[in-house]
Amino acid sequence: MQFFKKLFASRKTPVTESAPALEHTEEAHETFSYDDLSEAEKANLALREASQKCLDRHWNSVGVSESDVLGYAISPSLMGGPDWPSTRQAYRVVRRADSIILATEGMSDPFDGVEGLGNGFEMELFIETADIPEHARGATGDVYPLTRSWAFELLKHLAREVAHAGGLTHRLEKYGSMSFEIPGFSQSDYMCDQLPARFVTEDDMTGMLLGAPQADFSTQIDDMPLSPVKLVSVMLITAAELEYIRAGGQNARNDLIDRLKAAGIGHVSSLTRASVV
Repeated sequence: MQFFKKLFASRKTPVTESAPALEHTEEAHETFSYDDLSEAEKANLALREASQKCLDRHWNSVGVSESDVLGYAISPSLMGGPDWPSTRQAYRVVRRADSIILATEGMSDPFDGVEGLGNGFEMELFIETADIPEHARGATGDVYPLTRSWAFELLKHLAREVAHAGGLTHRLEKYGSMSFEIPGFSQSDYMCDQLPARFVTEDDMTGMLLGAPQADFSTQIDDMPLSPVKLVSVMLITAAELEYIRAGGQNARNDLIDRLKAAGIGHVSSLTRASVV
């Protein structure tokens, strides 16, 4: 599908992380019209737009979803990065009363060039936190500063790994939750400056929980056009909590989730909370 390979097909405006490299300028400015599409491509585009509308409705029931998304002038999948279901790789910003949600946008897109499958990976990742530095929060209507936040850097790194794996829904269905580690904390762009030391292990790792604790809003979208989609929470955990999971495996992870619930912490990532182990 040449149209989808060359055009960031989204009715939302992508706010790019950086300007495209010079050698990509010509391709970035190629234009296409709806009439250039085949019937299959038109059907795929209609399904993608319907999927976006479902996500819009859901996220706007949770908070105020920004009209712009954080995206790329050229899809990373065309530059050696992992494939998402479509070339649209973006991140949504949802503002709540005291916190901000950053969520992937595109993992649940229908697959480009493939018919008869569901809504992509049938999942989107999200992280919610109130602890984003003021310079990286941005005012309503200005999403770009969030690219300089630890939360965006963490989510973007995790999204690459999930895309490499082709999604995580089957493993989440089997285990209920998962834990994950990001290496190279000291080499990060923003995490190393914005996260307290208690969130990094001695071997330079940052840990998180996926899919638990349960969010305070519905994380299942059943009215997507092709198949239901799960919104998978990402919660930052302390180094001590990560070491606890390393030592005890799934039983320790389940116990950690119970402790977080008992402490009233929930799914929101807090940089000021105490460790529960």
